[in-house]
Amino acid sequence: MQDALTQDTLTIAGVEYQSRLLVGTGKYRDFAQTREALDASGAQIVTVAIRRTNLGQNPGEPNLLDYLPADRFTLLPNTAGCYSADDAVRTLRLARELLDGHDLVKLEVLGDPHTLFPNMPETLKAAETLVKDGFKVMVYCTDDPIQSRMLEDIGCVAIMPLASLIGSGMGILNPWNLRLIIDQSKVPVLVDAGVGTASDAAIAMELGCDGVLMNTAIAGAQDPVRMARAMKKGVEAGRDAYLAGRVPKKLYSAAPSSPTEGMIGKAADSKATVGKAA
Repeated sequence: MQDALTQDTLTIAGVEYQSRLLVGTGKYRDFAQTREALDASGAQIVTVAIRRTNLGQNPGEPNLLDYLPADRFTLLPNTAGCYSADDAVRTLRLARELLDGHDLVKLEVLGDPHTLFPNMPETLKAAETLVKDGFKVMVYCTDDPIQSRMLEDIGCVAIMPLASLIGSGMGILNPWNLRLIIDQSKVPVLVDAGVGTASDAAIAMELGCDGVLMNTAIAGAQDPVRMARAMKKGVEAGRDAYLAGRVPKKLYSAAPSSPTEGMIGKAADSKATVGKAA
């Protein structure tokens, strides 16, 4: 199984990754626990909230980059906390300066501070500006197939529809829309937001998602490091099940799991019937 998963890579913006689990860096006890959980998850791409995390813009404070070596992790600066296209674009331009020209980013423009639901008109506007500015944009969005296609047409390198609200842990509430997005997309589709436990991650992968991004589900667990390890296994199991191809669901049509011919008792029943006839 491990050899097959090693050969089955996730490609984003022309770069191959072994892990299909992307993990956030917020809400942990400290940067040391963040690194321990990231190692347990096996994640190679990690998200960083530019407006909330010190990457060197605050001298004298602990710097997350001291715990994330560049040869081990690909940073994914995100615009968490932005509520307009202008704020998101400005934030990611700052990230590019802080990270020496880094151009792979995660765009999210929120529409409501209570639900953290995406503001799609502003998301589309920001995506268009960022792509024209040379960024490789992975984008958090609603599970709307039409707007997902619009984001892909703009040039986003990955579509990241929510499974449910950020931090809710509610899992996948609308698998049908996710499947529509997966079936139409030519770029990777990754579930972003709402995953609560390893089975949620496995279901997302079984649907055909290319990956899963999460933060709260790991950082908010009673044992974040152990949950990170569980999420790694859930993503791998779900992907392997998807590639294996599950049996079709059949209502009211039971099928024995083994052949019925030659079952013990069948031959004896047949002989008894013949004997009675004689």
